[in-house]
Amino acid sequence: MNKFEVKNPNFREHTREKLKKQQFMNHLDMTLTHIEAGDVIAEVNFHDYLQQQNGFLHGGVTATLCDVSAGFAAYSLVAEDEVVVTGDLRVSYLNPGNAPKFIAKGWVIKTGKLLHFCESEVWGVYPDKESILIAKASATMVTVKVASMKKED
Repeated sequence: MNKFEVKNPNFREHTREKLKKQQFMNHLDMTLTHIEAGDVIAEVNFHDYLQQQNGFLHGGVTATLCDVSAGFAAYSLVAEDEVVVTGDLRVSYLNPGNAPKFIAKGWVIKTGKLLHFCESEVWGVYPDKESILIAKASATMVTVKVASMKKED
C-alpha cells in the first residue's frame, strides 16, 4: 500500500465521528472495521430493506458502499479543517449481491492538494464459500475547506 502524508493525526477518530453524523450510513447499519491513512474498510449486513425487486443488494446501496469507502479513504488524508466530497464516481457491477454480509474496501491511488484519485470494491461475504466481488469503482474526491461548507440562511 502507498504511504501518504497524514495531515490530521486524529484522522481515525474524526473518520469515526464523521460516520456517526451520516444518517444514511446509520440507516444502512454500516460500520468501519479498518481505518488507515488512505485505506478504509466498511461492513454492512444484508437486510431486506436493502434489496431490489429480485432480492439482491440494490445497485444504489452498492454504489453508496463504493462511494463511502473511497470517500473515507480520502478523508483520512485531509487536514482537520477540510472535508472531501465526491467529484466523480464510476461503478461497474460485476455480480449480483446476495450475500449475508458485504465488505467495502476503499483506497487512495494518488492524492494532491485538491483531488484524490481513489478506487473501491464491494465484496459479498458468505459463511460457507469464497467471497465474491460484487462491484468495483473509480472515484475522484475533492478537498473542501470546512469554512466554505456553511449553510446560508
